[in-house]
Amino acid sequence: MSLQSIKTNALKISLGIILSAFVVELFIGLYSNSLALITDSVHAVLDSVVTAILLVTARWAAKPPDREHTYGHGKIETMGSFVGGIIILIIACFFIFESISRLQEPRPAVLPGMMAIGAAVYTLCSDVARITILGKALKKTEGSSLRVDFYHAFMDMGSTSVALVGIVLVMVGFYRGDFVAALILGAFLAILSLKLIYKNAMELTDAVPESMVKTVQDIVNSTEGVMKTESVQMRRSGSDIFAEVTISLKGTSSFEEAHMISANVEKNIRNSISNSKVTVHFEPTWKDVPVDYIVNNVASTVKGVAGIHNTSYSTTKDGIFISLHVMVDRNMSLDDAHIVSDEIEGQIRKSIDNVNHITIHLEPYLSIPKSIPVEDLTIEEQVTSIIREYPSVKKIGRVITFQLQDVFKVDIDCSFDGKLTIEQVHDIVSEIESKIKNQIKNAIVTIHPEPR
Repeated sequence: MSLQSIKTNALKISLGIILSAFVVELFIGLYSNSLALITDSVHAVLDSVVTAILLVTARWAAKPPDREHTYGHGKIETMGSFVGGIIILIIACFFIFESISRLQEPRPAVLPGMMAIGAAVYTLCSDVARITILGKALKKTEGSSLRVDFYHAFMDMGSTSVALVGIVLVMVGFYRGDFVAALILGAFLAILSLKLIYKNAMELTDAVPESMVKTVQDIVNSTEGVMKTESVQMRRSGSDIFAEVTISLKGTSSFEEAHMISANVEKNIRNSISNSKVTVHFEPTWKDVPVDYIVNNVASTVKGVAGIHNTSYSTTKDGIFISLHVMVDRNMSLDDAHIVSDEIEGQIRKSIDNVNHITIHLEPYLSIPKSIPVEDLTIEEQVTSIIREYPSVKKIGRVITFQLQDVFKVDIDCSFDGKLTIEQVHDIVSEIESKIKNQIKNAIVTIHPEPR
């Protein structure tokens, strides 16, 4: 049997028991002139109306989500409970008025007797049966309609007990005991209805207990990998609880790591809160992440950037000074390249606090096609001849040259004295690159220095 069938069957049985109690209490209450019994019978028929509403709304609430109800139809069940609370309040006010009126009247000719006690005992047994049936159903499934009817059964047992006490008081000589019992029942029903109306009104306005939100926040914060809980948004729809959580993760986290952490957050919440449906959004945070990593990550996301290298930074009392080399399309105009540079600077300043100055060195980028043309031997000989002019180069390794459209791509391996400083080697390499570019038009030169 499905969970929905368990819920509706329990409500059907509860409805049948309530109706039988209503019939017994109403007829015997009228026959024996017991206002308390009549009040409790009307309470029973009222409960039967509420239970019928809950039964119908529970079925509607079970409908799957559609285009107009993307969160499902659970709120229909809440609306049914809300309407039931209003009906209870109206009837309760009527019986409070009637009880006060009868207290001022003379002793009635007909007083409740043993038949009235029998009717009250029958109703008490009916309430116990309903509590048992609904309690068993609640152990197997969940739902506001089922829980509302379960609470009603408990309250019905209390109200019937009050009515029974009132009848007994009449039989022992206190004839106003019946009216006092009816007055107490009316006040009890009014308080019950106000609580029911308030609870369902809060649910209709998407209110959830503050303690539940705090529980979710604690669960998220304790999940390994979560840097911070940015926001928690929760709402209830019927028996389902929807939670949308936004978390901050380290900016260095890979997408796979971020997905795993989010999945753990979802699992931990679902394990702690039953019937919860969780959606997790994650955002990068750069707290405790190296500045150069942030710069490379942020700059590489700017449209038009083909590559980032030579990123460096210095921290002084005046702030952080950042320098980086950015490659853009070689055919891009200076105006467009400057726009890219401005965008990079803006994004870096948003991501890093206390930045004093940013220096961006723009370089042309040449994309290498998957199919590379044959090497140009003439260019290789010319390049080798230039390098031999520098005695600091102890050995010329492989010289690879390719012509890509109107550009010559030149890659060179050179060996230097291992005792030279890297600064000295860099100066020599820069001079060789400059000389090759002067002699070979549109040359892009890369020299890889090695110790001899």
